[in-house]
Amino acid sequence: MTTFRELGLSESLLQSVESMGFEEATPIQAETIPHALQGKDIIGQAQTGTGKTAAFGLPLLDKVDTNKEAVQGIVIAPTRELAIQVGEELYKIGKHKRVRILPIYGGQDINRQIRALKKHPHIIVGTPGRILDHINRKTLRLQNVETVVLDEADEMLNMGFIEDIEAILTDVPETHQTLLFSATMPDPIRRIAERFMTEPQHIKVKAKEVTMPNIQQFYLEVQEKKKFDVLTRLLDIQSPELAIVFGRTKRRVDELSEALNLRGYAAEGIHGDLTQAKRMSVLRKFKEGAIEVLVATDVAARGLDISGVTHVYNFDIPQDPESYVHRIGRTGRAGKKGIAMLFVTPRESGQLKNIERTTKRKVDRMEAPTLDEALEGQQRLIAEKLQSTIENDNLSYYKRIAEEMLEENDSVTVVAAALKMMTKEPDTTPIALTSEPPVVSRGGGSKKRGGNGGGYRDGNRNRSRDGRGGGDGRNRDRNRDGRGGGDGRNRDRNRDGGSRGRKGEGQGRPGSSNGRGERKHHSRPQA
Repeated sequence: MTTFRELGLSESLLQSVESMGFEEATPIQAETIPHALQGKDIIGQAQTGTGKTAAFGLPLLDKVDTNKEAVQGIVIAPTRELAIQVGEELYKIGKHKRVRILPIYGGQDINRQIRALKKHPHIIVGTPGRILDHINRKTLRLQNVETVVLDEADEMLNMGFIEDIEAILTDVPETHQTLLFSATMPDPIRRIAERFMTEPQHIKVKAKEVTMPNIQQFYLEVQEKKKFDVLTRLLDIQSPELAIVFGRTKRRVDELSEALNLRGYAAEGIHGDLTQAKRMSVLRKFKEGAIEVLVATDVAARGLDISGVTHVYNFDIPQDPESYVHRIGRTGRAGKKGIAMLFVTPRESGQLKNIERTTKRKVDRMEAPTLDEALEGQQRLIAEKLQSTIENDNLSYYKRIAEEMLEENDSVTVVAAALKMMTKEPDTTPIALTSEPPVVSRGGGSKKRGGNGGGYRDGNRNRSRDGRGGGDGRNRDRNRDGRGGGDGRNRDRNRDGGSRGRKGEGQGRPGSSNGRGERKHHSRPQA
């Protein structure tokens, strides 16, 4: 393994890294950092949990001149949660160097952001829509930007942000360095790389290096209408400390969280339509254990880093295998064990095969538990806890009452009564969820991304992801980042023939290679 001291980083960054308890670099860090420090463009293919934030964050921070009061680097992330998380991570790493980091995203008071921008942060971490909003307002100027990071580029494609990314990249100096990270490399992302990057170093963490040995994976074949009862039985049997349940749409998340509460579980949901304050409140309660089940869409859970998640339930099979990897990566962290359950309807067996092919690992089949098995499973767990209490706790305070009870009842009856009191008997309150269409594999491989505003080829990705109406990538971005109509009009004007000089609009940019405003190569000399 490579140590961080072998990578050529500045002493102030090494001090931060060591204070955070890290000594050895992960594979993606060891391969990326030396090239990035030389100023080379990077395409990094790595899944979540591989340490990619530090892989781009360390060279980004190393390059910052703290005596220069200007934005020198921007990190573009698909979601608010990921922007917040990356911002916090960069702050920790750059603490000893005194680098000023500013996260900007929708749902946050824009006037507060404008005031913060006037204090000259060195690095901006934000969502595409809000970054572009500030560019259009001229509250964010990028003429001194030397490094641009695109984090989870494939997810930004899914969410319809490609045009925003192109607009932002067109606004930074041509000599900037680009660090692009993506779990997959669909064609639209390749085209971004060809247009805006110069001879990038392609670094790929192989599948065997991103497997998750600490996670036990199981699938259950279950009919759509029976999925909810199976979920509650699993919760009763497995008794997770903290669990995340993934639904495919906003409607599904809302209905699931409401239904779980009706059955007596402490559950709340998060999705893209919630206010930022509400989302942060739900996540805080989940981290504190006030909520035992978090129900989430893929988008809302992207970038979440919550320790102690013991179980992940894929209530709806994900649209693509990569999303499955991101989902189950919420558990089995920091050397702890985790369990991932996948619900597969009869028509979704092809998608299960795609998942196994992508992860290079067979998912074990589990039979759906019956009502009696759920009750029996709970009793076994309680019996184990009772035995542990007998062996490890001081029970002297309780023995007098126990002896009195045994004078009037036999011991088996007393223990049975204790089991009954501690057992949450399976609730059979009728629950009717709106059915979701199955994810049917086409052609035996992963669905290709791209087209239709960054959605899937059937044009419904934007709508199905969070249950929103409208497949238009621009509307989606406005909704996602909380911008109002006036901002959207400015943005449309820039896209549809304004001063930006976008590709295919006949507005050639000074120094561009052709009249379409494309620039395929930087003028920056190679390191």
